[in-house]
Amino acid sequence: MRLIPPRVKDLGGFTVRRLLPWAQQRMVGPFIFFDHMGPAHFKPGQGIDVRPHPHIGLATVTYLFQGAFHHRDSLGSDQLIEPGAVNWMIAGRGVVHSERSPAALRANGPELHGIQLWVAVPEEREEDAPSFSHHPQATLPAFEVEGVPVRLLLGTLLGHTSPVPTLSPIFYAEARLRAGQT
Repeated sequence: MRLIPPRVKDLGGFTVRRLLPWAQQRMVGPFIFFDHMGPAHFKPGQGIDVRPHPHIGLATVTYLFQGAFHHRDSLGSDQLIEPGAVNWMIAGRGVVHSERSPAALRANGPELHGIQLWVAVPEEREEDAPSFSHHPQATLPAFEVEGVPVRLLLGTLLGHTSPVPTLSPIFYAEARLRAGQT
């Protein structure tokens, strides 16, 4: 077993722990970056303001456990992501996007906890047109494996297929284990 220590970065009252890449483990399958955000609770009036920035030649998948993000991008996407939903953005030849705490949640002090993964796309697809898709929690397959609830976010697993349009064979799932389960 390999335990990867996260590198912690404080982004002004908001902690992100990056696990990948790491000197001894550059990637896990197609996953290039693994960022664990929060859990964070902001003061009233505050929140996350990731200003517009570019991506190229990769894909990102955002999945929240708590809170919400307002995603906007140069494709015209304007989407709220809430816990259990998936935002999948394929940068292709280039896209600019921002992520912010929704204005409606700032008044009470928003909370945020989630994971954002950056995914390598096949080399022959790196220059494809960028795209964005949002998949609410209700559209993602949910099933149990030996009493453990599983939600499939990307790809195909154990006979279930996510509706998220990936570019390579991949799977990403949330499994909610209780203390002591393996």
